[in-house]
Amino acid sequence: MRLCINIDHIATLRNARGGTEPDPVAAAAICESAGADGIVVHLREDRRHIKDHDVRTLRSTVTTKLDLEMGASEEIVRIALDIVPDLVTLVPEKRQELTTEGGLDVLGQQDRLADVVHRFHARHIPVSLFIDPVQEQIEASHAVGAEMIEIHTGEYAEAKDGIEAQRHLDAIIHAAELGKQLGMTVNAGHGLNYTNVTRVAAIPQIDEMSIGHSIIARASFVGLDRAVREMLTLVRK
Repeated sequence: MRLCINIDHIATLRNARGGTEPDPVAAAAICESAGADGIVVHLREDRRHIKDHDVRTLRSTVTTKLDLEMGASEEIVRIALDIVPDLVTLVPEKRQELTTEGGLDVLGQQDRLADVVHRFHARHIPVSLFIDPVQEQIEASHAVGAEMIEIHTGEYAEAKDGIEAQRHLDAIIHAAELGKQLGMTVNAGHGLNYTNVTRVAAIPQIDEMSIGHSIIARASFVGLDRAVREMLTLVRK
């Protein structure tokens, strides 16, 4: 199981004071040194955390894999095509949301997304689509040419009881199985933490997990290196 670390909220903390610390680039290096398989950043249209210069610097300093999360707006697409990250993950984006609230509606915008995927492939950039664990969305993701999906695990992570959690976990399992049947790489993420991650990590069809907030929160108490290593221990059991 691979683990990629989202460092957006290192930038959130930096931006709270408007200075240069803590530096997301330095955080990425610590995550890689601790054993992370990749670094994830979300370049939002409103630039609320990660900035353009962060992505450009990370492109030249990350030694594992740089996954650029992004909405499919023309401005951000052009930036990604210029920077050429190792992977782009297309996500839905609303300016007023605190964090990504659900999966991308691939089914409802297949023509637009097929064009975006084609443009990235022309630059040899792999594409992942962040989607809910729904059969039609997985099939639509395959149809538009994406080679990867990232299953939205937020509803599982926020379940109020064990029965609800199991229902959402079953949906994730079925989604991962379908993705694999279609020949896709299957990733998972959103809302996962040190308590709930192991059941998702145990799904054999999932290749990679993307986790950010819980690791950065844990790092405020024990340090980033230890927080990453603790999560790695859990996902690689």
